[in-house]
Amino acid sequence: MKLLVINGPNLNMLGIREPDIYGRQTYQDLVSYVNQICAQKGIACEVFQSNHEGDIVDKIQAAYGNTDGIVINPAAYTHTSVAILDALKAVCIPAVEVHLSDVNARESFRHISYAGMACEKTYAGFGFEGYKMAIEYLEGKNNL
Repeated sequence: MKLLVINGPNLNMLGIREPDIYGRQTYQDLVSYVNQICAQKGIACEVFQSNHEGDIVDKIQAAYGNTDGIVINPAAYTHTSVAILDALKAVCIPAVEVHLSDVNARESFRHISYAGMACEKTYAGFGFEGYKMAIEYLEGKNNL
């Protein structure tokens, strides 16, 4: 099984950016956590982060035919990007949306998720654990 984990804008600033919301762990801590979970499960994994919408769209499109599942935290693009939604729909790869914070308990504009419309599940408010939950969900689908 091969997974692509995509992280959107400002996630590279974890540990610095609003630690009361996102915690004090760094982006490298997140990458290490995801890689450790996947290694324990024998899952090949690529972790990608970009602050640029088009780069995220390109990465999703490049996954077509090469990836069994996508875990995506579109970050701020969650609430604005029809392009990411369309890319996810185009490739038809099972996808799960993840958010470190509980976006539904925050500002009302964060309650809309375009990317989530193309995802099978969403895990929000679980911190790094949400990534593990998404990986396990996709692993379970792959084993069916």
